[in-house]
Amino acid sequence: MSPRPPIPYDFLPQVPALTVESDDVRDGETMSEAQVFDDWGATGQNISPHLRWSGAPEGTLSYAVTCFDPDAPTGSGFWHWLLFDIPADVTELPTGAGRAGSDSGVHGRNDYSTHAYGGAAPPPGWPHRYIFAVHALDVDKLGVDADTPPAVVGFNITAHTLARGYIAPVYET
Repeated sequence: MSPRPPIPYDFLPQVPALTVESDDVRDGETMSEAQVFDDWGATGQNISPHLRWSGAPEGTLSYAVTCFDPDAPTGSGFWHWLLFDIPADVTELPTGAGRAGSDSGVHGRNDYSTHAYGGAAPPPGWPHRYIFAVHALDVDKLGVDADTPPAVVGFNITAHTLARGYIAPVYET
């Protein structure tokens, strides 16, 4: 099998790094069934992982948290979670903060067409990377709504990012 390409964040503008940690997922390690989707033939629990971050630069007015699978066989990856307009004084999300109706911020529409965290459900064949990224933003509101397409939300996040950090666990079926 050929080597995987770089993580898409390698292609974004360089920004200072945030430190991102989790009690539930580890960089480069296999995610548990708790973070796996519960549909499309998968039987996970569909629970977003705990995340905590530090090191935001001065001028941070809000945060966004995203989960993206760059290895999805779509030609454009797969957005599993978009959470934005997180207040600047929040530096941790508990396990399960990605459920629909959570008041952690605005849950954008993911590629499952839900407004919540959607867990891993890759086709068989190779491990997929799930990039849980935290973005420190220079605006308190991103200026998009919950139904904005994920790529447009990502564009706006990138345009306002002061710093970024991520954890990239893997999962395969």
